[in-house]
Amino acid sequence: MILVIIIDMRDETMLQRALGSGWGIVLPGFIVAVLALADLSINAWRGVIVLGLLLTPVMLYHNRLRHFVLLPSGVALVGGMMLMLLNVKMIM
Repeated sequence: MILVIIIDMRDETMLQRALGSGWGIVLPGFIVAVLALADLSINAWRGVIVLGLLLTPVMLYHNRLRHFVLLPSGVALVGGMMLMLLNVKMIM
């Protein structure tokens, strides 16, 4: 609560910066949820993870895309969680 008061008193843009990183996982989670509706195979999920992992360093070294580096890594993370869920579903 004290942190919220300090951020509010200091500057509103500081609060926006603190909440900005949340979009790095919310948006990829939404993208993976849409892909989950497409009923992808395990190999397709592996491809999504590899693509996300390969795009992360490319975006890191690009001047304009550097600010969005959490998007492909978030897709890889959430895609990995979906792949684990598919493996658990196949075992049971």
